[in-house]
Amino acid sequence: MNLIIDNLEAGLPEKKILRGISIEISDNEIHALMGPNGSGKSTLAGVIAGNPQFEIFEGSFSMGGVKISEMESFERARAGLFLAFQYPVEIPGVTVGKFLKRAVELRRGEEGRFSVTEYIRELRNMMDYMGIDQSFINRYLNEGFSGGEKKRMEILQMLMMKPNFAILDETDSGLDIDALQVVAKGINRLRGKGFGVLLITHYQRILDYVKPNRVHVMVDGRIVLSGGPEIVDELEANGYGWVRDTMQSEDVEAKA
Repeated sequence: MNLIIDNLEAGLPEKKILRGISIEISDNEIHALMGPNGSGKSTLAGVIAGNPQFEIFEGSFSMGGVKISEMESFERARAGLFLAFQYPVEIPGVTVGKFLKRAVELRRGEEGRFSVTEYIRELRNMMDYMGIDQSFINRYLNEGFSGGEKKRMEILQMLMMKPNFAILDETDSGLDIDALQVVAKGINRLRGKGFGVLLITHYQRILDYVKPNRVHVMVDGRIVLSGGPEIVDELEANGYGWVRDTMQSEDVEAKA
């Protein structure tokens, strides 16, 4: 099963942001997406997840051969797509335990039904794994959580739902080194056949713990560079000016 983004052009109704994005991710790969602020990375995450504020002008994306770009957002989630938000929202009145139980039921369907005892056992084990206090089961989702607690909670949701593909939108943003290591541990737990990731980040540090198979650089709504993890080292050493210089050199060569 692959996640294929094919010549995607999308954005706000009055503004095109993504300009011909094409990426293919296998379900056993982690791809990192990097780029300067305002390049369109979070827009891509929102479009794939089905955020209604965005429109698709051209192109499509599919998962396992199914064109999920034509589905509603909840249908994409049930099909196995997961989005970790850059800014996780608070949901007052809905406890972590009840939210996750219903989400897992919808994701696994009739064939994956489980008893309440099995669910609680699995949830508690995963909370221990993520270093989340057991009392959070009865707290309202993300209400009063610190930034690090919200990000850990996102990864806990991912571990419980076991998606086929995850779009992680700056999951490392605002994390101290301890929280970063725990979040990376959660991502790596699912790594392997049946799980692919598009990891959106500004920084090298999470990629020291979650090693990408491939790295893409987005500038002005376009993928301008793709390659191996060595791209991360170049960006860390030379910044995005190196990418722009490379693009200009290629333009000069093409015109020569």
